[in-house]
Amino acid sequence: MAAEARTHPYHLVDPSPWPIIGAVSAFATALGGAIFMRGGTYWILIIGLAGVAYTMFGWWRDVVIEATRGDHTAVVRLSHRYGMILFIASEVMFFVAWFWAYFDAFFLHDQAAQVARVAYTGGVWPPVGVETFDPWHLPFFNTLLLLTSGTTVTWAHHALINNDRDGLKWGLVLTIILGVSFTGVQAYEYLHAGFAYSGNIYGATFFMATGFHGAHVIIGSIFLTVCLLRAMAGQFDAERHLGFEFAAWYWHFVDVVWLFLFSCIYVWGTWGAVPAH
Repeated sequence: MAAEARTHPYHLVDPSPWPIIGAVSAFATALGGAIFMRGGTYWILIIGLAGVAYTMFGWWRDVVIEATRGDHTAVVRLSHRYGMILFIASEVMFFVAWFWAYFDAFFLHDQAAQVARVAYTGGVWPPVGVETFDPWHLPFFNTLLLLTSGTTVTWAHHALINNDRDGLKWGLVLTIILGVSFTGVQAYEYLHAGFAYSGNIYGATFFMATGFHGAHVIIGSIFLTVCLLRAMAGQFDAERHLGFEFAAWYWHFVDVVWLFLFSCIYVWGTWGAVPAH
């Protein structure tokens, strides 16, 4: 295999247990989640989630090892970029589904939809009894946090390209701090919400859209933390930093999704309502 690797720019991956472990863990997670939501035990769900986390750690560790030993040639890096672009595109469609659900309840399309909407909302939006958030309070503050984090991660990227190791590290540190701060503010906001997840379509669509975005912020913060550790270990340089480049792409994607959430759900979706303070 070593002799063959020298005759072409492709990387023939070593046999790996992670696909089968990941598949079994994902199945256990789905099965355990269904059992738990129907009032059963939660142990299958916990085992499945632990298996998924273990798979992610092991698989991505192997990818980092491949990168550091030079397996990621120019052709391989190009294919990885295509893969990351497709992954982010799939994430975009994931959030399109939640926006669709929200606007389906928000707008009146026909008489049948109007009847359903009156039944579930009282004929108004936001629904009767829902105290919405003031968009210019904590949501606006969180918007400033994420926009600033997009600036710091860009600073870190430019610092890396210009071989500024200190700028790279501090840019990542500030981005992680801002990301964790966003998560903390959102958790505080959820604890003081004037509506619940169940019982109304507004709460269901709101928490699903913003909650999944919050999960992506946590994932992105972990992604950037790994990049910071790798940067401190000297694994990135101006020419080879694919892992950090993908983390920056992912973080900018999270920023853009939040701008749509803030504009459509927090601002536009609360016009005419009396926000809670």
